[in-house]
Amino acid sequence: MHNDMIAARLAEPFGAFPEILMQWSRIKGDEVALKDDRREIYWAELVGLVERLAARLVETGLERGQSVAILGTSSAEYAIAFLAAVRAGGVAAPLTTSASAEQLAGMAKDSGALHLFIDAAKAAELGPDFMADMIRVPLESIEQWMAPPRARAPEFVPDPKDPFNIIYSSGTTGIPKGIVHSHQMRWRQFAATAVSYLKAGFPVRSLASTPLYSNTTMVAFLPVLLAGGCVRVMGKFDCARWLAHAQNDRTTITMLVPVQYQRLMDFADFESFDLHALRLKYCTSAPFSADLKRQVLARMPGGLIEIYSRTEGGVVCLLPAHEFPDKLHTVGRPAPGSELKVLDDEDREVPPGTPGNLVGRSQTMMMGYKNRPDKTAEAQWTDPATGEVWMRMGDIARVDAEGFVELVGRAKDMIISGGFNIYPSDLETELLKEPGVVEAAVVGVPSQVWGESPVGFVVLKEGAAAPEAILMAVNARLGKTQRLAALYAIDEMPRSHIGKLLKTELREEAERRGGVA
Repeated sequence: MHNDMIAARLAEPFGAFPEILMQWSRIKGDEVALKDDRREIYWAELVGLVERLAARLVETGLERGQSVAILGTSSAEYAIAFLAAVRAGGVAAPLTTSASAEQLAGMAKDSGALHLFIDAAKAAELGPDFMADMIRVPLESIEQWMAPPRARAPEFVPDPKDPFNIIYSSGTTGIPKGIVHSHQMRWRQFAATAVSYLKAGFPVRSLASTPLYSNTTMVAFLPVLLAGGCVRVMGKFDCARWLAHAQNDRTTITMLVPVQYQRLMDFADFESFDLHALRLKYCTSAPFSADLKRQVLARMPGGLIEIYSRTEGGVVCLLPAHEFPDKLHTVGRPAPGSELKVLDDEDREVPPGTPGNLVGRSQTMMMGYKNRPDKTAEAQWTDPATGEVWMRMGDIARVDAEGFVELVGRAKDMIISGGFNIYPSDLETELLKEPGVVEAAVVGVPSQVWGESPVGFVVLKEGAAAPEAILMAVNARLGKTQRLAALYAIDEMPRSHIGKLLKTELREEAERRGGVA
C-alpha cells in the first residue's frame, strides 16, 4: 500500500525530492538507505542527517538557489552533502576531483558557492589556502558541523524552474562549463524510473561505482532513493571489490561505463562471484562496442540498457540490449518524449539512413551553462520552421529504417576517455605553448583500458625539446583524466587538397606506432 501511494506521487508531473525521501524515512526507518565501505545509514538516520546539515547550511548563510560545492572521493558523507544542499534550497555543485587546482578554483568561483565540503585527501593536496574565503567543511567530520540532533531545516518548496544541481563538464584547459539542471528536469528524468522499480517489485539495491561528481552516477543514485531503495557508493572502482559488493549486497541495479565492463570481463576471477541478483545493468558516457555488449549479455545476469544522451540533455536514446541482440551496433531508439533530427553541415535535415549531425530534444534538457549564455547558444539549434530549441548532440549519426541510431563519428573530433569528454583543440593549444612546437594535432585512439585515449602529434623546429619532455610538461598542466597517452614528432601534418587536417590518417599512424594500452 505504501509503495502504491508513493508511486502515485512520483507519477505526478512534478514533485519535490526531499518530500519523497521524508516519506520513505517514515515507512522504512529501520532499513538501510545508504552505505559505503565504512558505514551503513538507515532511512530514518539519513533524513535526520540531511535535515541537520541543511539547517546548518541555512544558518551559515546559504540562500535559495545558491550553490554548495563538494570536492572529494565518493562516500556516504559526500552523498549526504549533495542531498542536504538540495533540501536547504541550494544547488548541489560537485567538483571534478581530477581537475587541476586552477580549474577547481575556477569552478568553485563560477558556481557562486559560499560553502565547500572537501575531503582530507583533496584538502592536503590543495593546501589550506585553497578557496580560503569559503566556509570549508571537512567531509570526514561533517556530523560535528551539523546543527544539533532533531534540528530541521526551514521549509523549502521547490519551483520547477529552481536549479537542482550543477555538473561541470570534463573540460581540458580553462574553466569547465557548469551544466545547470532544474528540479523539473531531475523529476522528469528520475521519478518515472523510480515508479518502474516500484512496479517491478524487486528489491532496489544499487551499486554506484562511478564518481558522484559525474552525471552518469545520478542514474544509480537519485532514482534508487526515490524508490526507497539502498545505494552503496564506492570511492574507487576495483574489480574484486565491485564483485564482492555485488555478491554480498545482492545488488539488483548498477551503472557502469564501458571501461568498467571491459575490466570486469577481463578479470581472472570473474566467474567465481555470484551475481544472480542483478536485474538491471546500465551503461552510458562512452562508446560501448557491440562485441563488449555481447560479452556482458553472455556473462552477467539481468537486462542491459545502454543510455545515449548528453549531460546537457537533448535526445535520450535507449537500447535494451537483451531485447535487441541484432542492434548492438546502435545506441537504440529515442525514449518516449525524445525526438531527434539528423542535419547536414548547413543545418538542413538529411534523408533517412544518411549520416549527419545529430540534434535532439526532450523533457530532460539543461537550463543552460552557468554564467555562459554564449556557450549555451552554441550548444543549441533552433528549428527555423517552428522556433523549437534542440540540443546539438556533438555526434555524427545515421538512423536506420526501424529508428535505431548508429553513431558513426563525433563532431569536432571530441574524445571520450574513461567516460569523460576531452576536446582535442584544447590539448593542441597546450602543445603549441611549448617552445619549438610549430604545429600540433590530437586524436583519440582505441584503448583497452579507457575506451579511447588522446595521442598527440607535433611538427618541431630544429633544436626543439624531445617529444618526451614536451609530453611531460604539457601533462603537468592538465587534469588526470585529460593527459596525453603519447606524443609523436612528424615531419608534416597530413592535409587534404583544400588544406583540411586529415585526423583519420593521424589515428592510423598512431595505431601503426603501437597505439595505447
